[in-house]
Formats: sequence, C-alpha cells, structure tokens
Amino acid sequence: MTGGALRVIVVDDHTVMRAGVVALLASETGIEIVGEAGDGRAALGLVERHDPDVALVDLRMPVLDGVATTAEIVRRFPRTRVLILTTYDTDAEIERAVEAGAIGYLLKDTTREQLADAIHAAARGETVLAPRVAERLVARMRQPAQIPLTAREADVLNAVADGLTNAEIGRRLVIAEATVKTHLLRLFAKLDVNDRTRAVVVAMERGLLHRP
Repeated sequence: MTGGALRVIVVDDHTVMRAGVVALLASETGIEIVGEAGDGRAALGLVERHDPDVALVDLRMPVLDGVATTAEIVRRFPRTRVLILTTYDTDAEIERAVEAGAIGYLLKDTTREQLADAIHAAARGETVLAPRVAERLVARMRQPAQIPLTAREADVLNAVADGLTNAEIGRRLVIAEATVKTHLLRLFAKLDVNDRTRAVVVAMERGLLHRP
C-alpha cells in the first residue's frame, strides 16, 4: 500500500462476512485494512492502536453493539469516521446510528465500487447513505407532523392491542360502545390507517404507544 492509502478497520461479529468485506477491498489501492474485530470492545482497542481513518462497523454485535461502539469512537477518537455497514434498514436503527455519530449508513448489498467510494467520502467528512436508506429518510421527512394521542385514545388502543372487542373495551373503560367506535375512527384518521391491527402497529412504530 502507498503511504497515502486510507487506513480502515472492519468490525463485524460474523467471521465470513468480515472476511468477505476485507477480500472485497483488498484490490483497492487507495485503501488499507489495518485491523479486524468481532465485537465493539475489540474495535475500540483497534482504533486506539491503529488510528484508522474509517471504521466499518456492523450494528448487531456482542459485548458492545454498533451504536455504542460508534458513540465511543466519536467521543474518544473523533478523527476516525464511523461508517455503518449492516443488513438492517429500519427507521429506528438508522436514527440510533446517526444520533450516535455515524457519518454514513450502508447496507451489505453494497457493491465493491460503492463501498470504496463511500469509504473515501467518509474520510473526507461527507455523509454517505445507501440509496434505500436515503429514500426512507426522505419519506420520513415528508410525513406530516405527528399528532399525539389523547390519554383516552391511548387507553382504547392499548385495549385493542390486548385483543378486546369494542364491547369489552367499553366495559373496561366504562364508556359506551359507540364512544369506543368514535375513538377508533379518530385514531384511524390520526394514524392514516383503516383497521385496528394496523393502528396498533403504526402507533408503536411512531413511539405513540408503549407496550410492556
């Protein structure tokens, strides 16, 4: 490798996947893999020893997961850029990684060229997102402002989640069955859904309903 090559570590608890990423980047003359780790704690040791330009980090790992690892690298070794490389593309996973300080979020179906370009971009301090991840974030930003549920609507939705019928919900909350139906209609409108099951799912996805 040339002296100007970017120093990179690969952090993934799956040995085959980690080896695959290393092999994928082996022919990239501008990138040098200086270390590999199978968990977040080991990754921190690698960053301390090798001072890499970029850390490729998986999300789901033992000992210390990708989000916690990212937060520690950003706090203790701010020169190293963290690029998440994972199979998970849910809103919650993306948000947690970005909030922890990751400069980019890639999926494991990324091509060699895309991965190499992303590493160079991350090293320059540029945000890098997989196309599917970018689409999800844009769609989320375009959603109308979230309308909170009233306490009674939350009670009704919790009862729905418990599998109760409208009549049973009425008895539990000491309200008329017709009132239960009214609350459900309002919930459907707020959540932009058209059935009870979907209302519960969407409310939980948006953090409006918390279940034990």
